[in-house]
Amino acid sequence: MMDAQQEPPREPRVGWRGRFRRAGAATKRAMPFVAGIAATFIALGLFSWLAPPPAPLTRQDIQQGVVQALGSQKPGPPATQLAYQAIQPSLVRIEATGPPPVKAGGATPQRLGAGVIVDASGNVLTALHVVADATSIKLTFADGTTSAAQVATRSPENDIAVLQPSTLPATVVPATLGNPGAMRVGSDAFVVGNPFGLEDSMSAGVVSGLNRSFQAPGSNQVLRGLIQVDAAVNPGNSGGPLLDRSGAVVGIVNALVNPSKEDVFIGIGLAVPIDVAGGAAGLPPY
Repeated sequence: MMDAQQEPPREPRVGWRGRFRRAGAATKRAMPFVAGIAATFIALGLFSWLAPPPAPLTRQDIQQGVVQALGSQKPGPPATQLAYQAIQPSLVRIEATGPPPVKAGGATPQRLGAGVIVDASGNVLTALHVVADATSIKLTFADGTTSAAQVATRSPENDIAVLQPSTLPATVVPATLGNPGAMRVGSDAFVVGNPFGLEDSMSAGVVSGLNRSFQAPGSNQVLRGLIQVDAAVNPGNSGGPLLDRSGAVVGIVNALVNPSKEDVFIGIGLAVPIDVAGGAAGLPPY
C-alpha cells in the first residue's frame, strides 16, 4: 500500500484575545517614540509663538552690509605699480662725461640719462644724444653695480645707441620688449628714468599721438615715426624706457617738446618705437 500524503503542520490558531494582547504590547513600545515626536512639534510651535519675529531689514542695514562686503575685498595693485615692478631690475642710470671744454678752465660737460638692459649679454639701449662724444660713460645697474661702458652701436638717424658694459651685475635681467604697433591714442603710457637726478622715477600718462616728427634745436636730423605721450619727460629721462600697461618696453624716450628755451616738460614727450630702436641699433628683431 502507498503511504498517505502527509500534510504540512499547521500553525496554532490564535484567538482574538491573543491578537489584542500582541497589538497592545506593540503600541506600548511605540508610545515613547510617538510622545517624543509630539513633544518636539509642541516645542517648535511654542518657540515660534513665543520668540519675537525677526526685525525687517532697513535701508541702513542694507547699506551697512554693502559697506562691510566692499571693505572686506582687497583690490589688486594698480597697473602703474605692476609696470614699475616689471621694469625696475632692468633699469640703468647713465652718466656721460665730456667732451673736454672748448675754453681752457671751462667745466667738463656732464650728461645724465637712463637706459634699459635689452639682452642676456647686458647690452644697454639708450638715446644717442646722452652719450654722443662722451669721453667716459658710467653705468649704474639696479642692484648698485657700477661699470664703465662703451658705445657698441649707434644710429644717429634714430637717436639710438647700444652701450656695452665692461662689468655686469650678478644677475642680468633683460627687459620685456613689447609691441609698439599695438599702442593707440589713449593707451596707458609710463616713463621711467632719472629726471633732474631723481633716480628711477616713474611718470604716468597716455599715448597722446602717433607717428610724430621732431628736429632737435641746432640739429639737421629729423626723427620720424615717434610716439607722443603726456607722461612727464624731463632732463634725465632721455634714453629711458617707455612702457605699456604690462610693463613691456614699447619705446626709448628721446625728446621733450617745449616752444620756449626752457628744457622742462610742458606736456609733450616723444619716444622712438622699440622695434625701430632695436633694429636701427643692430639688435635682432623683437
